[in-house]
Amino acid sequence: MATMEKVPMLVEGYERLTADLKALREERPKIVDAIEEARAHGDLSENAEYHAAKERQGQVEAQIAEIEDKVTRAQIIDPKSLSGDKIIFGATVTLLDEDDKPVKYQIVGQTEADAAKGRISYSSPMARALIGKQVGDEIEVTVPSGDKFYLVEKIEFI
Repeated sequence: MATMEKVPMLVEGYERLTADLKALREERPKIVDAIEEARAHGDLSENAEYHAAKERQGQVEAQIAEIEDKVTRAQIIDPKSLSGDKIIFGATVTLLDEDDKPVKYQIVGQTEADAAKGRISYSSPMARALIGKQVGDEIEVTVPSGDKFYLVEKIEFI
């Protein structure tokens, strides 16, 4: 039997996933009703409403299966319970870029990543370069615009 790899995430990410799952499960009966209503319109071969409802049903079921899989494999991590002097999952890191401008990132799960909010996935090139580093370490990250260099200024678990 294959091993079930854990999916690390923060509490907020887990709560968002379970809320999404609940909303999708609540949508199921509405889709069934839409299919029944479209079926009542007659000829299914040219019934766009029926085909759209069936397609949506397939999408919802696939999303439910994917989220249920993530929820069952979730490894919920509370950054406040962590400590140490190395960058790990959940850490909030302040970096100085080449112009000594501070940049702040939190390393989070894939489902919670939002670069605009400074939340990067642990599997992103930036996070992979950061994990295991300490204050004072320099890192180099290759991004589409070229190589970037950073200095680790601060590690927090907040």
